[in-house]
Amino acid sequence: MAKLTTRTEDYSKWYNELVVKANLAENSKVRGSMVIKPYGYAIWEKLQAELDKRFKETGHQNAYFPLFVPKSLFEAEEKNAEGFAKECAVVTHYRLKNDPDNKGKLIVDPDAKLEEELIVRPTSEAIIWSTYKNWIQSYRDLPILINQWANVVRWEMRTRLFLRTAEFLWQEGHTAHETKQEAIAEAQQMQDVYADVVENFMAIPVVKGRKSDSERFAGADDTYTIEALMQDGKALQAGTSHFLGQNFAKAFDVKFTSKEGKQEYVWATSWGVSTRLMGALIMTHSDDLGLVLPPKLAPIQVVVVPIYKTDEQLEEIRKVVDTFSSELKAKGVSIKFDDDSQTKPGWKFAEYELKGVPVRVAIGPKDLEKGHVEVARRDTLEKQFITLDNVAVEIEKLLEDIQINLFERAKNFRDNHITEVSTFEEFKTVLEEKGGFLSALWDGTEETEEAIKDATKATIRCIPQAFEIPTEGVDVFSGKPAKYRVLYAKAY
Repeated sequence: MAKLTTRTEDYSKWYNELVVKANLAENSKVRGSMVIKPYGYAIWEKLQAELDKRFKETGHQNAYFPLFVPKSLFEAEEKNAEGFAKECAVVTHYRLKNDPDNKGKLIVDPDAKLEEELIVRPTSEAIIWSTYKNWIQSYRDLPILINQWANVVRWEMRTRLFLRTAEFLWQEGHTAHETKQEAIAEAQQMQDVYADVVENFMAIPVVKGRKSDSERFAGADDTYTIEALMQDGKALQAGTSHFLGQNFAKAFDVKFTSKEGKQEYVWATSWGVSTRLMGALIMTHSDDLGLVLPPKLAPIQVVVVPIYKTDEQLEEIRKVVDTFSSELKAKGVSIKFDDDSQTKPGWKFAEYELKGVPVRVAIGPKDLEKGHVEVARRDTLEKQFITLDNVAVEIEKLLEDIQINLFERAKNFRDNHITEVSTFEEFKTVLEEKGGFLSALWDGTEETEEAIKDATKATIRCIPQAFEIPTEGVDVFSGKPAKYRVLYAKAY
């Protein structure tokens, strides 16, 4: 089995090789779009199920809206339309016909031009708010708490599997509220839901905060974000939740009769996470041997590799494995017994390391004699022997321990890569030599933010919640009085 390029050698190449070799995804025949393979999709499904459960627990329902958005609807909210205009795929015709000059080939039928172009959704605010106009008349119709699981298209020029693709999978929540306070509370609640799932399920520590004006979602009054740090010192936006104010309600004339009998515009939010979280998962935990998966997300949590020479030995091993396997399954643990005779145990060990299976059990005739099994954990690569009568209990504990260890390991890395800087020289030095988050004072102006971005490629990832206090001191770049302490980083 060919080894991966190491992270220190070429981090970007390591990532691309890992995604393909671990059978997560591959590039497709469609420029910039990917095929998510069964193993990669199984991880996404587990994450999707956990998110969906949390959405429903917080009162949301799933629905589905059209893939196509008429151009007139799309351009109704000007900031949103302007923000996404350069990334839109556009449908202009509705029919093909046989090419008279080239037998067996098709051409676009010029007589089948659409009266109005259709945008392939880059996000669904326009189509959803034009629908909400029909659903909302009175305060009694509010709140509306809808989520949809869907695909969206953003015509990216430079793509990378999971991190940035022309088409990707996501969920997008769209809610309508009676008051501003209720809408803000909703946006903040969903930020908390995302942070909870990403930290406790994916074992990725995040910083919660708000986006600067230039970084926030097009058409939003405020964007709440969770920011994660990858092993190469770059940040990754792991999820966003937007307070949309009344911008979309005004664009689509969505009003309701209040309790006082007045006509008022509705208050709105939208929020989403996507398959880019798969990229975050890979880059936070994995190593030079391959994928490292937190047990809560692993499609296979435990793999058992029998080591045998005869069919009789295999059957003896199978009987013993069946006993602790059924105990683990009863505890909700997914376990695979790999008795494939086409591949050798050593190949299997390397393959399951590459695929990030959290716990590997090896068992042969000698182990049966001694009454134990060899257990290897994927996160630390440590091995231990566990007695046969204790396998299920110990493996369950081990899975819990791996989940905690992965989070703590990533958190220690993140915390060691938040560096406070007070001069621009220090800013540039730390960014180049260490990377990570740079905690710096900011004067609150877009001019300063843009100047730093032009000079260093670092952007304001967020104004962290903990830093939203009056700040003494001056901006790290402009020397003007500071308004906020923010986190800068280079980002995906």
